[in-house]
Amino acid sequence: MRTHVIDTGLFKLDGGAMFGVVPRTLWSKNQPPDANNLCTWAMRCLLVEMDGRLILIDNGIGDKQDARFLGHYDLHGDDNLEASLRKAGFSRDDVTDVFLTHLHFDHCGGSIVRKGDGFEPAFRNATYWSNEHHWKWATRPNAREKASFLSENILPIQESGQLKFVPIGRRSAEENVFLHNALPGMDVFVVNGHTDAMMVPMLKYKGRTLAFMADLLPSVHHIPLPWVMAYDTRPLLTLAEKRDFLNMAANEDIVLFFEHDPVHQCATVEQTEKGVRLKETFPLSAL
Repeated sequence: MRTHVIDTGLFKLDGGAMFGVVPRTLWSKNQPPDANNLCTWAMRCLLVEMDGRLILIDNGIGDKQDARFLGHYDLHGDDNLEASLRKAGFSRDDVTDVFLTHLHFDHCGGSIVRKGDGFEPAFRNATYWSNEHHWKWATRPNAREKASFLSENILPIQESGQLKFVPIGRRSAEENVFLHNALPGMDVFVVNGHTDAMMVPMLKYKGRTLAFMADLLPSVHHIPLPWVMAYDTRPLLTLAEKRDFLNMAANEDIVLFFEHDPVHQCATVEQTEKGVRLKETFPLSAL
């Protein structure tokens, strides 16, 4: 197996929204905001070469939205999806599988591109993976998340015939599931606090377990249990899911790969008197 970090650019989100009930006097020490209280975040994806397949986990915000929409998020930086794939030695047509942790626009927007007056899959040779529970949640959005689930990012995937569902077998919103072998070589931890049935993929890599944290842990600064985003639909459930996952990560020395941390790609955690805390940070290439 080989892995490649796929940087798709930087964007900005409100610091208060990203840290929920944590006071600005605390979170601003770690993540200094600009004059508009906005903090910079990464959209870091992962490309995995495994068993003859090329699997892309999430794909950023894309570029098909209008200037007004994109202006809300101040996209910046030198990286983009296409250039990062080229840097790794691949093109979009080489990707065999697109694994979508969830369908918020900053995670799946690169799935679809404009074609004339319509849309088409950006990865024409790939199978797109979601799960039935989350797909239903995203295509019948609640008022709170409606602005994050954009139909042009989602519906063309199904219309293309390239969509398949990971059989997560979830029974209730309060139940998370550790699913073995969701795809060959990949396990999935299903969580429901951020959004319904978000998937955290986990890979065996160089003798370690590598977990793609999506929005369960957007950054190293979200490791303490109360540091939960205001975007989460069920914040108390997120807190419990973080506790369960972080205890497992500390006990099993799991490597956490961060999608949104603007500085740190990976980290490990450890048990302390104050609970699970950050142990060390490092680039993925250090493994």
